[in-house]
Amino acid sequence: MNENQTNETTGTLVVGTFLTLDGVMQAPGGPDEDRDGGFEHGGWSVNYWDEQMGEIIDGQFAEVDALLLGRKTYEIFAAHWPHVDTEDDPMASKLNSMPKYVASRTLDAVEWNNSTLLSRGVAEAVENLKERGDVIMTQGSHDLIQTLLAHDLVDEFWLWIFPLVLGNGKRLFGDGTIPTALELTNAEASSTGVQMLRYERTGEIEYGSFALDDMTE
Repeated sequence: MNENQTNETTGTLVVGTFLTLDGVMQAPGGPDEDRDGGFEHGGWSVNYWDEQMGEIIDGQFAEVDALLLGRKTYEIFAAHWPHVDTEDDPMASKLNSMPKYVASRTLDAVEWNNSTLLSRGVAEAVENLKERGDVIMTQGSHDLIQTLLAHDLVDEFWLWIFPLVLGNGKRLFGDGTIPTALELTNAEASSTGVQMLRYERTGEIEYGSFALDDMTE
């Protein structure tokens, strides 16, 4: 939480996402996940997964009280997770049972168990959700994340950085991102070279200069 946020906001909004080394977050899970802009690299994260990563992501979701999703990510999740056996998959059990809030102007209803549609005033709705004191995670949901960043609502980043570059695609931090300083609070690495990092916001950036104080000709 930075100095501009009020003490009334007691919850924590986490952005959790998979990134390439050049910051692309588009379609990590499959070729047809998101082809916006003619994106042809969908599925870039799949072959980097190892057992440790599965254990870590299960642990991360165990810390989360609710999900906040954009329409596209909601539709991907809702088409998959309700069909996964929850007895053998703790992540499926958590996702299917936990509260889910879906930001969309085009959906008329959300049918996945325990889901609520946020159709208007997303920034205000998220502020109200944070006042409940929960840990809320936004997973995927590129367009929604840009709104959250522009309204200064994100408290933590849980970033998994994969060792590849794509050159094009939707990137996590867009032009509307408000500058802020971050603190690295945890770092782990998989056997495949994926860096799993956690950052918390610490406030405004402190600027300086390497220029010499007494420059002479």
